[in-house]
Amino acid sequence: MARITCVDLFCGAGGLTHGLVKEGVPVVAGIDLDPACAFPYEANNPGRFIKQDVKNLTTAELDQLYGDADIRVLAGCAPCQPFSTYAQRYELDAKDGKWGLLYEFARLAEGSQPHIITMENVPTVAKHKVFHDFVDVLKRLGYYVWFDVVDSSRYGVPQMRRRMVLLASKYGDIQIIAPTREKPKTVKQAIGKLRHLQAGESAPRDKLHVAATLSEKNLKRIKVSKPGGTWRDWPKNLVAECHRIETGRTYPGVYGRMEWDKPAPTMTTQCYGFGNGRFGHPVQNRAISLREAAILQSFPRDYAFIPQDGEVFFKVLGRLIGNAVPVDLGRAIGRSIIKHLKSVAS
Repeated sequence: MARITCVDLFCGAGGLTHGLVKEGVPVVAGIDLDPACAFPYEANNPGRFIKQDVKNLTTAELDQLYGDADIRVLAGCAPCQPFSTYAQRYELDAKDGKWGLLYEFARLAEGSQPHIITMENVPTVAKHKVFHDFVDVLKRLGYYVWFDVVDSSRYGVPQMRRRMVLLASKYGDIQIIAPTREKPKTVKQAIGKLRHLQAGESAPRDKLHVAATLSEKNLKRIKVSKPGGTWRDWPKNLVAECHRIETGRTYPGVYGRMEWDKPAPTMTTQCYGFGNGRFGHPVQNRAISLREAAILQSFPRDYAFIPQDGEVFFKVLGRLIGNAVPVDLGRAIGRSIIKHLKSVAS
């Protein structure tokens, strides 16, 4: 059997790594600048966490991580905020700041020449020159490149999360496997059996199953919110001032409840806040808990994000969960790589 070794750039809390490993793609290391990623990455995955700015990672260091592997896989999800629909300044110099991280990915690909490359990002990354430059570099290096926008819910992720997935191979044509689910997993199927919580309460045996507090006004708001509805359903005295003006009327998706029988909306870094999107629990008068958000990102129920004696910081954990590659999308990518390697070996 050929020895496969993968390195995960911008690894975050380990969602992509976890999915790859579950499908038989060994990951020896995850690299990220955020120190908060260290515990969840190493507590749940066999690879080691390396706190380092990818900009400073050398080809020699990457080669050392690969060792004597027969097949090298380079994976990564460069931070997507510059490419999201929330980013308004599309004409920034792509070689500066986070915009330049795809160029760093290309630099490392060119230097180490891995056999397989995979990248995941927001769909709007394709609107930007940096993405097409990345693809052009891979093609120039002799890779067969496939990319498309993928609906994560078709691969078992219980949320409507559309992502750009790229796969590239030195061996020949490669693409993601066919969808594994005809019907998406629903919110109820994913989190319906978790312990009931009040706003501000945490479960005694799981620190991550904790719901943010609600102000008195927001508690009144969520009590009159309908699953799948909007703030337009509320009495006028509860509608925020910013939504009463003309420009605010076009944002009905905030202060919303999820629906039991549908997938969740896209998890963001602020998915623990009722006012930050459609993150209200379908029936309980609170926002979803951090654990529920992680499960909706298809992390296993027991995935550890903090030590047993660690403190819960909503902002930090929301960032780790919201920025993660959903584990089940990672599994689909891993299965696609293994299927491809088996096909070219036969």
